[in-house]
This record gives sequence, structure tokens and C-alpha cells, in this order.
Amino acid sequence: MHGTPGATPPPPLPIDKLTFAMPPMHESVEDERRHRKERLAGALRIFGRYGFEDGVSGHITARDPEFTDCLWVNPFGMPFRHITVSDLVLANADGQVVDGRHHVNQAAFTVHSQVHAARPDVVAVAHCHSVHGRALSALGDLLDPITQESCAFYEDHALYEYYSGVAVDVEEGRRIANALGSRKALVLRNHGLLTVGDSVDAAAWWFLSMERSCQVQLTAKAAGRPVLIDHKQAVATREQLGGDLVAWINYQPLWQEVSRGEPDLLG
Repeated sequence: MHGTPGATPPPPLPIDKLTFAMPPMHESVEDERRHRKERLAGALRIFGRYGFEDGVSGHITARDPEFTDCLWVNPFGMPFRHITVSDLVLANADGQVVDGRHHVNQAAFTVHSQVHAARPDVVAVAHCHSVHGRALSALGDLLDPITQESCAFYEDHALYEYYSGVAVDVEEGRRIANALGSRKALVLRNHGLLTVGDSVDAAAWWFLSMERSCQVQLTAKAAGRPVLIDHKQAVATREQLGGDLVAWINYQPLWQEVSRGEPDLLG
């Protein structure tokens, strides 16, 4: 806006006239279920765009708001970028399908179900075999506080130090859940990344941000010796940026892009 020199500028708009997206409140369990399923289908499509799926590996799960020991999950063998809300499968704690038309990946579900069981505060769990996450996991490294984004994970992620093949054992799932503890993320050595959140949006954002942070760290170390952010500033940055609400807010442009650009996902 260009004004006439010396002219009085227009007054600022009242704050209550400006819009800012926040997590919605739900009037019914059916509304909340539909919302979680829409966000789950959208997150899977976004993960597909980023190339996070590898064959039939990779899952995002979302706890049902009513049947809290049951999880919505992507169907076995269906491409992430084709998934719609109606394709999603609801499985119980034993991995048995109770709603849907498709099988679920039992190996992946074993891990997810144990993490959900150990963390009643968690709504969603994301685990995929992304390239940079696998590369960092092959080194057995954690993320260093070398960028603002990586500081969100500072002292809030852990390393699961064992690899025993495809995780099909309930005990293996429990050990992974124990290694995660109360944190938001886990590096599974020689395997990949796992993130959790109090919404699908938060869990998905943490996975996206963690994968990018892995890429930055690997690139920086290949180029030279990264300068670490000191402990005090890393903690302060995590306190500013490391909460699930911040993750939810950061994720909204991606949700708007996929929901507006691919409305068939809601079918």
C-alpha cells in the first residue's frame, strides 16, 4: 500500500478481526474420529510426496477417540499417495481388523500398538524408512543441536540401540516403547525414525522436521565440523519450538496444500 506523503496511515485492525488457526474443538466423538481420519489420510499422502514409503514399509497410526485401544492405520500395500479416508483400517490392540476392507502390516503394527499402549497421551505415531533417517540411524547417532530445527529435539529424543530384524515380537515393541519413554522421537539404530504427537498433525510434523534435521546434520558433517549450539540456548529453543502445539501450527500449510489440492483424499 502506497500512501500520499504526510497522510495519516490507516489504523491497525483489532486483533479479534484477524484469523489464526488453532486445533479444533469437537462436538462429538464421531466428529473427532472423522477429523483424525482426514488428517491421517492427508499425512500419508504428504509422506508419499516426500518419498518416505519404501515398498510396504512405513506407517502412521491414529488412536480412535472412542475405542482408545484401537488404531486407525494405512492399509497394507496401498501407495501412500492414493490413500483416501475410506481406505483406512481400524485394528484392535492385537492387530485384528475391526473396521475396513484391507489387511494391516502386522510387523509395523506391533511396534505402533506398544508405543500407543505405553503412552496414553499420544494420539499418533509415525514411522517410515526415510533415506536420511536411515542414514543417521546406521551411524547410531542422535541429532546434534546445530540448527534451530534440530534444537526442538534436544534432549527430547533417544536412540534404540538394538537391531534384531523385522520387529514382529510384542516384546520388541515394548522395548522400543520403553526406549522412547516420555520423549517425542526415537532413532531406531540401522532402521529409521519414529515420532509421536498429541495429534496426527504434530506426529507428522515431527517426522518431517526430524528427517530434514538428519539431512542437514549429515550434510554439515560431510562438509566440515558443525558448530554446536550451547546447552542453555538449545534448551531455550526447545522450550520455544518443541511443543506439539507449535508442531501442529507448523504443519497447517502442508495440510491446506494437500486438502485443497487433492480433495479426493476426503472420500
